[in-house]
Amino acid sequence: MEKLRTVRGVHDLLPESLHKHKLVVDEGLKTSNQYCYSQIEIPIFEFAEVFKKPLGKSSDIVTKENYIFKDRSDDELMLRPEGTSGVVRAFLNAGLVQDIPQRFSYFGPMFRYERPQKGRLRQFKQFGVECIGISNSMADIEVISLGYEFLKKLNVTDKITLKINSLGDTDSRLTYRKVLINYLNDYKFKLSKDSIKRLSENPLRILDSKNEIDQKILINAPNVLDYLNEESKERFQNVCEGLNVLKIKYEIDKNLVRGLDYYCHTAFEFITDQLGAQGTVLAGGRYDGLSKMLGGVDVAGVGWAAGIERLALMVQSEYINNPDIVLMAQTEVHNHLLLPIMNELINQGFKVEIIYTGNMSKKFKRANKINASFAILLGEVEVAKKVIKLKNLLLGSEQLIDLNQGIKIIKKTLKN
Repeated sequence: MEKLRTVRGVHDLLPESLHKHKLVVDEGLKTSNQYCYSQIEIPIFEFAEVFKKPLGKSSDIVTKENYIFKDRSDDELMLRPEGTSGVVRAFLNAGLVQDIPQRFSYFGPMFRYERPQKGRLRQFKQFGVECIGISNSMADIEVISLGYEFLKKLNVTDKITLKINSLGDTDSRLTYRKVLINYLNDYKFKLSKDSIKRLSENPLRILDSKNEIDQKILINAPNVLDYLNEESKERFQNVCEGLNVLKIKYEIDKNLVRGLDYYCHTAFEFITDQLGAQGTVLAGGRYDGLSKMLGGVDVAGVGWAAGIERLALMVQSEYINNPDIVLMAQTEVHNHLLLPIMNELINQGFKVEIIYTGNMSKKFKRANKINASFAILLGEVEVAKKVIKLKNLLLGSEQLIDLNQGIKIIKKTLKN
């Protein structure tokens, strides 16, 4: 029989990797909770329209990268490629429009059929936050600050750069769209195949192109910031001033547009050069029109999502799961007598492992390998005298002793 393996683009998380993933999520939940964001859970799959409308039917996610299928009721469903649309859909379904603002945090797996590489998988995990119901630019500053503090707690801010831009309001984007089309039409036949298609459907997406020829053409492209109306300019200036007050360093990137149709005004990315081509570790922006796209009333929103796998690759944290005490019997006949001892030690707050098999030499070899501090041994003598043999593996000393007395010694030693 052929050896079974994982599907391309997914992976197993063994203890050391899972430890780092959990650390990222725990810090995200802790930091967002300090900003009064409440955790929410949303389904892994939704009706396809939840994503098709907001993401844009010309987007790579919808046209090339989706996991879409029909269920037995012939409904078209999609594995979620991102979290924001699902969170806003949940907000609308719960009737929370009358109770704004709402601040949510979430985490979980997302799915995109992309070419797997370092930091990019087809099943990947994100941690995200959404602030819904505040149109003021202070909310933009708040979520960027939250993201920065989250990254600071992970000790990765020295490897990361914050890039920001403004897409302006609807009027500003329409004005810029016309100017950008005029510029790009001069290079129409030099653009990549995808960009030629986007030129008629959503030309702003071309700014996000990773194609080298496209990038060279874009060097002299019009700057979106030059076409913002006064209101949009003032808004972006307020965001920049807020970041200055917080002493959060940033760079303005005129080509930063974010890849999804629902973004407006502020767009931002925290990027690194530590992960090769997949440099974005946390990104987001404002999406004031999203709730209306999903059939609800117009409600402002701003948020971000962070790649858990990418951040886990950057986090420095050693995985340690060593027992305080190992239990071993000289013969397997006495193994069952170790069980109540294990329960008592666990109830006292110790980490315990029973070594069931092997001779005593192999058992001690295992105890040393897993860096246990103490060993408790049971043999014929100990069973007959109703005591334990307590061995301090750090010092090499041992003694026959009552279990309760042994617990006191262990506690005192480990405390010191």
